[in-house]
Amino acid sequence: MAHVLAANPQRSFTVTDLAKLLGNSGGAIGNACETLLRRGEAVRRGTNPRTYQANTATSNAAQRVATVPAPAAAPSPVRAARRSAPAAPARAAQNLQTGPQPILRPNGQQYHPRALADLPDIEALRRLRDAQVPVLLYGPPGTGKTSLIEAAFPDLITVAGDGDTTVGDLIGEYTQNEQGGYEFVYGPLVTAMEEGRALLLDDATLISPKVLAALYPAMDGRRQIQVKAHKGETITAADGFYVIAGHNPGVHGAVLTEALASRFSVQVQVGSDYDLAASLKINPTAVRIARNLATLQKAGEIGWAPQLRELIAFQKIADVLGADAAFSNLVGIAPLEDRDTVAEVVGKATGRPVTALSLGRQL
Repeated sequence: MAHVLAANPQRSFTVTDLAKLLGNSGGAIGNACETLLRRGEAVRRGTNPRTYQANTATSNAAQRVATVPAPAAAPSPVRAARRSAPAAPARAAQNLQTGPQPILRPNGQQYHPRALADLPDIEALRRLRDAQVPVLLYGPPGTGKTSLIEAAFPDLITVAGDGDTTVGDLIGEYTQNEQGGYEFVYGPLVTAMEEGRALLLDDATLISPKVLAALYPAMDGRRQIQVKAHKGETITAADGFYVIAGHNPGVHGAVLTEALASRFSVQVQVGSDYDLAASLKINPTAVRIARNLATLQKAGEIGWAPQLRELIAFQKIADVLGADAAFSNLVGIAPLEDRDTVAEVVGKATGRPVTALSLGRQL
């Protein structure tokens, strides 16, 4: 990638241009371009479609790549890298043994990769994107589903689904402009299709099945949708377009219909990594409480247990207000039907009665 950009410093390349030159999928090319962009080794010149151009640091990146030996008769750097790489399980074992480096998410927070099918989860998702295999991640809120997807796909566009999501929210609708007239503004689905980007349907199972039906033609072999509200035009997906979804089974109103489930060939359960919580220096008693509550939840005795999100928040609260307040807050955020059990488990772990965080007498 860096070689191509550096060799043509005056030219801007689309993802599709680079995919044709290098013989790889648009998804992989898009991810590589965004990586160069994050490192400051390329610049983005356009957004619709995305175009990339060399800067003063691109040639240095190309020189670093040139120092890595490649097989002699390789048709392209990408294919050469694939042939010279060790088998997937072996490479994954090496990565997991040494510990993949945390990935920086758009919000500045780090994501710590986990194992998925003998691969780091980020690599597994990127391979599935290359193969155009849609993925549904499901599990309780706060387990890191969105974090994983954001870390895996720097070019991600996110749709926050709920019961009020409309077809217009996905495809686009007419909006009043500054002149008082109306113009059609394309939605995130059209943008992702035209730019060859990844599209996350967060809380997809809260979206009406009738609304989701507008998405399905873009996910099957047609890879097209018809924008009926805008002259009936046809939008065809560019290379790299990819749909991934998140599902929270315990959330009220979340229904995984057969039509939706059938569109996602890979469905991955995501739970909290309590070992990671411990390694992040979160209060060990809080981590132990979360593990115990998760065991009760798995047995069907309660419906809630703190996930990684709640444990990270616990530590922030403890750092500001102290551990006692953080334990009280842990009880207070539990659903009412589980609060007594959570208070009992927290009380046993801390050695004192714990009630929900509340205001006391006037100072």
